[in-house]
Amino acid sequence: MQEDRSDITSATHHVGQPGRFTIWWCAIRPATLWAGAAPVFVGAGLAAQRGINWTAHTLFVLATALVGALLIQVGCNLINDYADFERGTDNDDRIGPARAAAQGWLTAQDLKRAALLSLGGAALLGGYLTWVGGWPILILGILSIICAYAYTTGPFPLAYLGLGDVFVLLFFGLGAVGGTTWLLTADLGWHDYLTGLAVGALATAILVVNNLRDREGDADNNKRTLAVRFGARFARLEYTFAVGGAFLAVSFLAWDMKSWGWATPLIIAPLAVQRIRQVWRADGADLNPLLGQTAQLELLFCLTLTGGLFLNTYLGGG
Repeated sequence: MQEDRSDITSATHHVGQPGRFTIWWCAIRPATLWAGAAPVFVGAGLAAQRGINWTAHTLFVLATALVGALLIQVGCNLINDYADFERGTDNDDRIGPARAAAQGWLTAQDLKRAALLSLGGAALLGGYLTWVGGWPILILGILSIICAYAYTTGPFPLAYLGLGDVFVLLFFGLGAVGGTTWLLTADLGWHDYLTGLAVGALATAILVVNNLRDREGDADNNKRTLAVRFGARFARLEYTFAVGGAFLAVSFLAWDMKSWGWATPLIIAPLAVQRIRQVWRADGADLNPLLGQTAQLELLFCLTLTGGLFLNTYLGGG
C-alpha cells in the first residue's frame, strides 16, 4: 500500500548492501503496518462501546484479526514493490526511500514469493475468522486479498488507474474497522460505518503524501494516480479533507451519541493542523518526513479513540 520512512532512507542509494534482516525489514515497510493494525484496535473499541464480555475466545478472535490484517498489509507492500520494479516505476530517478528490488538487494521473484506467502497466511487465518463471523467475513477476506494483489499488478492495477485511494479508504477503513466489530459483536450500525470512514480517510492521507511526492515520476511511467490526473493542488486538498474530515466525524459522533469517548481524538487536533500546514508547504523529497508523521497521526487518532471508547464504557460518564 503506502510508502513509508523506513530505516533505510534514500541516503543509502548505491552505498552498499545492508544485512539480510535489515533488507527484509525495509521491504515490509514497518512504518505502514500501523495502517493495518490501528483499525483493528478501533473495531475493538466499538465492540467495547456495546459492552461486550471479553473472554479468552473474543481475545483470540481479536488477535487473529490483527495478525490477518498485518499479513494483508505486508503482502500488499511487497507486491507493490515487485510490480513497481517490474514496470520500471522504481528507478534511479526515485526521490523516495530505497526499494529493495531497485537496489538489487532482493530479486523481483523474492518479493513476489514473500508477498504470496504473506497473503496465503492471511487466507488461512481468514478460514477461522469466516467460521466465527460467517459469510460477510468470507466476502471481505476474499476481496481484501484479491485487491491487495491487484493493487499494483495484474491487467488492471488499482494504483495505476487512480483507484488506490478508494481501495485504502474501503479496506483499511470500513473493511478493517467494520470487520473487526462484526467478528466481536455480529452487529454493525451507522456509527460504525462513519468511524470506519474516518479511520480510512487517515490511511488514505498517507497514500496521498506518497502520490503527491512521486507525481512526476508516476506520470512518466503511466501511473495515473489522482495526484497525476488532477495535479498537486487537488492532492493537497484531498489530504486536507481526509485529515480534517476524520476529526469532524468523531466530533459529530461525540455530539450525536452523547458520549465523550468519541471526542478523545480531538486531543491531537493541533497535530493534525500542523500536518495539514506541512503538506501545503513541502514538495518532492521534503515530503518524505510527512509520510511517517501522517502514519503516526493515524495511529494516535486510533489509539485515543479506542482508549476513549473503552474508558467511557467501563468507567461510565455518559
